[in-house]
Parts: sequence; C-alpha cells; structure tokens
Amino acid sequence: MLTPAVQNAINEQINNELFSAYYYLAMAAYCEREKFFGCGRWLRMQSQEENAHAMKLFDLVIARDGMVELEAIEKPPVDYKSLADVFRQGYDHEREVTQRIDALYELAMSEKAFATMVELEWFITEQVEEEKTAREIVHKFELVQGDAAALLELDRELGSRAAATPQPE
Repeated sequence: MLTPAVQNAINEQINNELFSAYYYLAMAAYCEREKFFGCGRWLRMQSQEENAHAMKLFDLVIARDGMVELEAIEKPPVDYKSLADVFRQGYDHEREVTQRIDALYELAMSEKAFATMVELEWFITEQVEEEKTAREIVHKFELVQGDAAALLELDRELGSRAAATPQPE
C-alpha cells in the first residue's frame, strides 16, 4: 500500500505528466500553424510519450491498491516567439519535471516506500534522456539561427522521429 503522502505526490505527478502532454500538444499546434510540420510531428509524439508516463504512474497507484485522483489540467501557453523558443521552453520544462521526479523519489525514500522507489528509478533514467534530447535540439536551433535552409532541414530531421517502442509493464 502507498502512504497517504506518497499517494498524493504520485497523483500530483500524474497531473504534471498530463499537463506535459497538453503542453507539448499546444507546442505542436503552434509549429503546425507556422507550417513546420516536422517540428509539430516531433512534439505530437512527445505529447503521446508524456501521456504514457502519466499512465505508468496511474498503473503504479492502482497496482499498490491506491486511489487515483485526477485534477484539472492548467491551460498551456499557445504563442511563442519562434520555433527556437518553443524548444527552449520545452527544455526548461523538462528540467522542471526532473526536479519534480527527484523530489518524488526523495519523498518515497523518506516514507520507506521501496517498491515505489524502484518504479521511480525508470522515471529518473527517462528524465536524463529527455533533458539530453531537449538540450541537443535547442543547441541545433541555436546553430541554425537565421538560416532558412538549415531551419527547414532541422524541421525535416525532427519530423523523422521514430515512434517510441511501447514500454513493458
């Protein structure tokens, strides 16, 4: 069973992951409105991945005989200064998510919720990859700055993102 503090924190993180899915979907909408469909595709896939993260936590609560409590999802921003700004904000967002996952792990440790800690290790590893990927994309946008041809090539590259393989349960 989950302690009340751990259950509440996981429920909060479920909501955070669902917000992340919503946030990336709003970013995709911006990119597609600007006719950068490769960036939009990448962000749509990121949205789906964040939703899968929420469901992984959802399943954890259910498996531990807890109660999932969903909250309202905050409205994400809809306008950005540029494509580079979209991905910079995405990188900043991933860094915030990392801090939340770390705090959740720390709480699980203090509550001696060892089974939860094992499950959260997957999220810690995932966040290292998420930040790395986001940082690399931001760096590429910084490199191409005013070069329209390079920006179109970057859009094409991002649009070639392969679908994530389903995670084992």
